[in-house]
Amino acid sequence: MRFTRAELEAFRGGTLPDLVEPGVRLLFVGVNPGLRTVAVQAHFGRRGNRFYPALYQAGIVDRLIDASAGLAPHDRAHLAARGVGITSLVAGATARADELSAAELVEGARSLTQRVARVGPKASAVLGVTAFRIAFEHPKAVVGRQPEDLGGAQLWVVPNPSGLNAHATIATLAQAYRAVAIAAGIEVYDTAS
Repeated sequence: MRFTRAELEAFRGGTLPDLVEPGVRLLFVGVNPGLRTVAVQAHFGRRGNRFYPALYQAGIVDRLIDASAGLAPHDRAHLAARGVGITSLVAGATARADELSAAELVEGARSLTQRVARVGPKASAVLGVTAFRIAFEHPKAVVGRQPEDLGGAQLWVVPNPSGLNAHATIATLAQAYRAVAIAAGIEVYDTAS
């Protein structure tokens, strides 16, 4: 699916529903949806986003998922069966996450705490340490398991899969995502092939 810049701009502020089914064990938390993500109504729907390739390399899913034209029903079912959910810290779409204000991120953290308590995953993984530091008002936080829980779930910070996070490779993303999946009780696939 191709969109012009003007067509994508029309999705600014738009939202998409959380991908959360009963039995979710691991809730990935993106910063906020991008314009293309809202346009195709699929989390991490921008072609080239490294989220799904990292899930595959981590052994969390058994196939490479392409959400660039929307999430296929069989892929949505596979994520649900694996106990994987996806939400966002801030609901409204922007072209870039750095367009969000500190107040929006802090409010997003408050809202996320309530959602996590309601959904009940074993672990929640915020994708991006910079947004986490601002949203949770922990300026010295580092990637990994956090000392406090969130809404009754283990709280993790993992690298953001955005291409703007150039120092993180698919391999390093996969390693971090695999660790949190194992902590959430997801039996990962063997990826040594």
